[in-house]
Amino acid sequence: QIDHFGFDENLTFQQRYLVADQHWKKDDGPILFYTGNEGDITWFCNNTGFMWDVAEELNAMLVFAEHRYYGESLPFGNESFSDSKHLNYLTSEQALADFAVLIEYLKTTIAGARYSPVIAIGGSYGGMLAAWFRMKYPHVVVGALAASAPIWQFGDLVPCGTYFSIVTNDFKKSGTGCSESIRNSWNAINHLSSTDAGLQWLSSTFHLCSPLKNLQDAAILKNWLSETWVNLAMVNYPYKADFLQPLPAWPIQEVCKFLKDPSLSDKLLLQNVFQAVNLYYNYSGEASCLDMSETATKNLGELGWYYQVC
Repeated sequence: QIDHFGFDENLTFQQRYLVADQHWKKDDGPILFYTGNEGDITWFCNNTGFMWDVAEELNAMLVFAEHRYYGESLPFGNESFSDSKHLNYLTSEQALADFAVLIEYLKTTIAGARYSPVIAIGGSYGGMLAAWFRMKYPHVVVGALAASAPIWQFGDLVPCGTYFSIVTNDFKKSGTGCSESIRNSWNAINHLSSTDAGLQWLSSTFHLCSPLKNLQDAAILKNWLSETWVNLAMVNYPYKADFLQPLPAWPIQEVCKFLKDPSLSDKLLLQNVFQAVNLYYNYSGEASCLDMSETATKNLGELGWYYQVC
């Protein structure tokens, strides 16, 4: 159903889901159900090691469900993001109802699955969904594992800057002068972007694919850098990974090696900031220029995500 809760919209859409049952024991083996988040489900499936690690031990079936409006699960096809009327059905509530309906469908169509207990599993926004799924549909899932799930992250419950404080702290503890260098870089960008020559220098120093032309472009540069620091905090794993970008183990420690002296002049400081972000965007050494319109993998559905966050 495109709309599980109203009477006005009676259309249905195709929701993509992936099933791995090679370790599943019919009749009493559990189902581990991944509550898909803001992107292509095949990408999340390939980056969710834990479920694959425990499937054999638990004799479990794995199901990865794609979230509506992401990947190939588009309720109105190419029109899905065209206006507010089509976007109206992009909510967590509707997505949870999709998951509940899908589980009921799988239990009635897969032989031996009728009495299989279902555990919801998710991370980040998907972890929020897993927790809410257990709260709202306790008859459908017997438990939930919500990893890195900020389930209370709402304006009236948590102060607005809490998330950025945590990000700042990651950089603070990863190297002396690191968070202070980033903090000072904002004013350095402000100073340089006030002249045409400065904008040209910034474009060249950061190897930008599209040169900065005005103060609006400078604001985009700052947003892009801000999102880069946030992404680094999200993927600061103790092992090499390529979830958002190919990165070394403990990438923030590696980045902070370039950001030791916050007292440098504007230009020297920003040259170091470039070295730091270049590690994130060009660890493989294959990028000829850096594209400010991209901060993570193309597998994430940014259109839908910005709408949901808003």
